[in-house]
Amino acid sequence: MNNDRKMKKLVAGVQRGDNERTFWTNIGVAFENADGSWNLKFNLLPTSPNTTIQLRDIDPKADE
Repeated sequence: MNNDRKMKKLVAGVQRGDNERTFWTNIGVAFENADGSWNLKFNLLPTSPNTTIQLRDIDPKADE
């Protein structure tokens, strides 16, 4: 396995409440392939049709 592969986190955002505030939850990780494509590994699957899924850089300080 190439240790130089990029890894990102998968987060899901769901709007809740009267003010439509968005709540974000870590739902998995993504690994970059040699050809530039990405493998997505989900720990959770969103069930709400209003869910937004984002691929974000991992920030160790923010994730503590």
